Amino acid sequence: MLVLVVTIVHHPEDARILHREIAALRERGHRIVYAAPFEALAVTPRPDVEGVTLPRAAGRDRRAALRAARTLLAERGPEADVVLLHDPELLLALPGVMRRWRRAGQRPVTVWDVHEDTAAALVMKRWVPRVMRPPLRLGVRAAERLAERHLRLLLAEDAYQSRFRHTHPVVPNFATTPPAPPEPPGADRVVYLGHLSRARGVLDLIETARLLGPAVRVEVIGEANPDVRGALEQADGEGVLRWHGFLPNDLALARLSGALAGLSLLHDQPNYRHSRPTKVVEYMAHGVPVVTTPTPLAAELVERHGCGLVVPYEDPSAAAEAVRRLSADPELRLRAARQGRAAALSALNWQERATEFALQLEGWVKEAEVPGGRRFRLYGRTGDAARTG
Repeated sequence: MLVLVVTIVHHPEDARILHREIAALRERGHRIVYAAPFEALAVTPRPDVEGVTLPRAAGRDRRAALRAARTLLAERGPEADVVLLHDPELLLALPGVMRRWRRAGQRPVTVWDVHEDTAAALVMKRWVPRVMRPPLRLGVRAAERLAERHLRLLLAEDAYQSRFRHTHPVVPNFATTPPAPPEPPGADRVVYLGHLSRARGVLDLIETARLLGPAVRVEVIGEANPDVRGALEQADGEGVLRWHGFLPNDLALARLSGALAGLSLLHDQPNYRHSRPTKVVEYMAHGVPVVTTPTPLAAELVERHGCGLVVPYEDPSAAAEAVRRLSADPELRLRAARQGRAAALSALNWQERATEFALQLEGWVKEAEVPGGRRFRLYGRTGDAARTG
């Protein structure tokens, strides 16, 4: 198949998009056109995909990115067997584009990969005026119902099913678990991996690092929202922590090996109550004990598998104390590391779901009627597609 993957919001090196889904499709021989904000984020496309740069949608003004995406979808969509969309904003581009496809006699299978609870996420956007949030939430729910009628949907969490009238396939944010046993957790280095924002606990993270002092080094990996970048730069400059900024997924995951603990200090926000933090699963997969706030799915993982400690929301003192406890107890941290990795291997392993994801897209293409009475026929493992009359 030829798959057109589009995002105007996510980083081009996003783990779910590039390192899981695109990698799974490439493994089965499918060709990828990947449209993402490469230039805006100074990223070079990987050599195994055809990269197309788009503006990035950020803050209130997303019109330029949306116009560019609409143009791309109109021009390149008809070439594709599957159009895989990763942002709810892109739903706004579809009505006119899909009418153009129909007039041209082309109907690519169009899939929306639902990463988050979009309506709940709006509450957390500081650039959205409070007075606009209730009507925007209603608008999002209406758009989701419309998308369900006209698109195929993939969900990142089982909990997202309740937002829709029908059942849709779930592609969870599991981790790619390294086959080799990881380095045992040490006693003097803590890591944070993921996007950095107030709601994700970045200010709590900085204060936790201050409380730990020089005895435990805190490494922070990830892109930061503009309103917290200054605080991170100051903390890094003062030696409170080491902020690496954004790193490609493979380099970021390499920093986990041998860490004392991995931190997830999410606040109690609606968008996080139904989502399993990817960072928690990645810590587990790499044999790193977890210290997390009690977001339901993260706390359930930690408590069920005994792979770390749960601390209260917005409580840096408790987070620092949990790290000290792990540092002082080699048996506790080794047990947490082993049990987390075992759970990741057996129940949270992306390798077990990668083929299932690719087969889902292939199945949708097989069953999709093509104008002119044609269907797509898939040939073997290569995934090459031919249209037959």
